[in-house]
Amino acid sequence: MIIFPAIDLKDGVCVRLKKGVMEDATVFNTDPGAQAKAFADQGFQWLHCVDLNGAFAGHSANVEAIKSIRAATPCPIQLGGGIRDMAAVEGWLAAGITRIILGTAALTNPQFVKDAARAFPGRVVVGADAKGGKIATQGWATVSELTPVELGKRFEDAGVAAILFTDIDGDGLLKGVNVTATAALARALSIPVIASGGVGSIADIDALLEAKEPNIEGVVVGRALYDSRIDVAEALRRTK
Repeated sequence: MIIFPAIDLKDGVCVRLKKGVMEDATVFNTDPGAQAKAFADQGFQWLHCVDLNGAFAGHSANVEAIKSIRAATPCPIQLGGGIRDMAAVEGWLAAGITRIILGTAALTNPQFVKDAARAFPGRVVVGADAKGGKIATQGWATVSELTPVELGKRFEDAGVAAILFTDIDGDGLLKGVNVTATAALARALSIPVIASGGVGSIADIDALLEAKEPNIEGVVVGRALYDSRIDVAEALRRTK
């Protein structure tokens, strides 16, 4: 299982939000490139990067910060936030981003997501961000009637690399990942699932491992790493 350390960008710096509220941001590092290098030096094999301003604006906003992350480390990067058209997908892939996360577009423009996934097999991740069990979009500000399983089913045959499942209600609170919902999604779909939201300790990583769902590809960890709540070497050893 892959641990994806999260670098969330707001106004050019690394922050963590609580439950997706932009006004409730804690700055953890003013140098995104240095943060990326620090994660790589700790032994992480991937980076998970989100352009928070972009998610709300509908277009990439923290471009220079993302480029500094790309320049700082050879680690593969998955990037989300504000990527809503093919030109943006192509631009970021050409700039060295490994995988693109499409969240809002998966609901508002599913054909674009399918086209992107088919054009770039294995390089498009569908973001399934759930609030109260229903998919939320536009930087988590708008809640739909669709469930994560229903959203995932729409893209099973499109060649997407994975479904990134975020439990918004637990995001940034360190109260535990939603293992039940993540495992249920992994069982329901034929494509890999990445868990996100609420990881507070190594016990949460263990809980995902103990679910014994081979379709759970990885887990995104944010605040718990910045707060040094997880022994990184031990977490990487357990997930090898």
